[in-house]
Amino acid sequence: MDVLIYLIPIALFLGGLGLVGFLWSLKSGQYDDLEGAKWRVLSDDDLPPDQRPEKSAGAE
Repeated sequence: MDVLIYLIPIALFLGGLGLVGFLWSLKSGQYDDLEGAKWRVLSDDDLPPDQRPEKSAGAE
């Protein structure tokens, strides 16, 4: 039971650290554009032009 003297403050500190990190991410705008991220994953703009897949004539 003596170990609880160490574990409870460590757990409270880590929980507070997580809360501070979450509040910082809210304040810095990490959750402002939730819709844009899912569309950016699908775009091929990050590939160089010579590595982009070619569009076939039949597929539209």
